[in-house]
Order: sequence, then C-alpha cells, then structure tokens
Amino acid sequence: MTKIVEVAAAVMLRADGREFLLAQRPEGKVYAGYWEFPGGKVEPGESVRDALIRELQEELGITVTACSPWLTRQFTYPHATVRLNFWRVTAWDGEIGITAPLEHSAVEWQKIGGAASVTPILPANDPILKALSLPTTMAITNAEAEGTERQLERLEEALNNGLRLIQVRDKGWPQAQRLWLAEGVCRLARSHGALVVINDDADIARKVGADGVHLSSASLASCAQRPDFTWVGASCHTADDIRRSGELGLDYALLGPVLPTATHPEANGLGWPAFARLIDGNTLPVLALGGMQPDMLTDAQQHGAHGIAMLRGW
Repeated sequence: MTKIVEVAAAVMLRADGREFLLAQRPEGKVYAGYWEFPGGKVEPGESVRDALIRELQEELGITVTACSPWLTRQFTYPHATVRLNFWRVTAWDGEIGITAPLEHSAVEWQKIGGAASVTPILPANDPILKALSLPTTMAITNAEAEGTERQLERLEEALNNGLRLIQVRDKGWPQAQRLWLAEGVCRLARSHGALVVINDDADIARKVGADGVHLSSASLASCAQRPDFTWVGASCHTADDIRRSGELGLDYALLGPVLPTATHPEANGLGWPAFARLIDGNTLPVLALGGMQPDMLTDAQQHGAHGIAMLRGW
C-alpha cells in the first residue's frame, strides 16, 4: 500500500483577493527551483491547520490570524505520493521574510486569473491555478419569475458591482426562449469579463459562445466523461455527487440547499456543519447554494466553501 504524505499548503491571498503568493523551492530540496504554494508536511498528531500555521511561521516568518479549508488534491511524484490540503490564508501578522529568514529562494505575488509570471511550477499545482480564477459568487438566472427585461437589468447592475460568474438556468422555458436569454446574458457578461455557463444545454452554450455548461444532478449521474468546455460544473446533493464531479475532472460543484429557501421554506436545509462534513476532502471548488445572501460569503468560506451561488439573493 502506497504511503501518502499529508501536506498543508497555503493559498495566501492579499486583502483585495486579486493576488496570491508562490514560493520557490531552495537548492538542496527535491524539485529545487520549482515554484509552489508555501507549506509543508503535517507531523504525526498535528492537525492540518496547526501544520499550516507552524510552516508559515517557519518558512515566511508570519503568524496566521485567519485561514479556512478550501480543497484537497492527491499527486504522485517520483519520490512520494502527497495529499495536498489547500487552505486559504486571508490574514496574518508580520511581514514575509522580515521577522524570520525565508526558507525559500524567493517569493512572488501572482495575479489571480492571469498567466503565472514564474516558471516552472510544481505539476500538482496546475489545477489549483484554474480553481483560484473561479469567481466566488455565482448568480443564477430566474427570468421565469422576473421576466427577461428585468433580469437583464439586474444582471447589468450586478456586473457593474463586481459579479463575474453567471449560470443561465430557466429550464422551464422553450429552447428558443432560453437561447434568446442566453444571448443577452452573454453580451452583458463579455463587456465585463464575466464567465457564463448554461444549465444542461450544450447546444445553447455553443451557439451563444458561453464559457461552459452546468450539469444538473441527473445529468451528472449519467455523465460518462467531462463535456468539452472550458468550464464545467454540476449541482450536487451528496458527498458522492461531489466525488463524482471530481472524478470527471469538473471545475466546480454547487451543494445545497444549505439554508431554507423561498422555494421550499418548510425545508431546513443541510445547515453549515453538515455542509462542511459533506465537502471534507473535496478535490474541486464547491459553492454553497440555498438561502444564500451576499453577506454570507465569509461564513461559507469558513466552512470550506469556495463561495456562494444565489438564485434570488444576488
């Protein structure tokens, strides 16, 4: 049986959330000169969180004050099989390399969503760079209830306020009507550099030049291979659904309902503790769905979510 080395990896984010830190492995270590997320091996009896805090104190000379779990990836190098437990680090005391000497050859801040300015990067980290570029808030269209004109007006306002990820849903409409809506959404999104995915209709996604598709839970269950789009996500209700999404190489998952919703106010929802348990060990970003409001983003991330998805709250 292959021994798996547990590693705590820090995705350090600047306060504005637009940049992250990479560190260069020093001479004398395996893969010397390669760039990676800072962190290190989890010692026996140590939690991932404690290992993360210890490693960043030792490697960068900082004291972590705010961090949360994000996702987990397993990778086999020639010398070892490692399970990388990625945590987002959003606040710390001290200046990098000032209060203690750096254990890396160098560190560099990189822009999220752009091509890395440093090379080579450890191969295990390639999927992480794409996951980092996924916006943390998704708006799901509800034009069936609001009307197309009002929906597009609201989307334009939200895009002006920073929204960068939209799922075109409205599955009760005929395809021609959905196509018309999707065209309008894509026009708005392109002018703001936002991503658009189409719920369960690859044909519409291709016709309007959307960035990808979003699979329903039923489509996920019957999916044999990842659809050929840049971005592919899925609606999930169980840990098995999330695991299946990871096996297919999808880019994200939605999990819910977390809280009661306007559609089903009598249902309690999963609640945050159950949500956190279901996504424990997830290999791809998971957005919390159901009863979400913009001010719940931080709470969601503290429970391991990448972000939030909203049908009405956006």
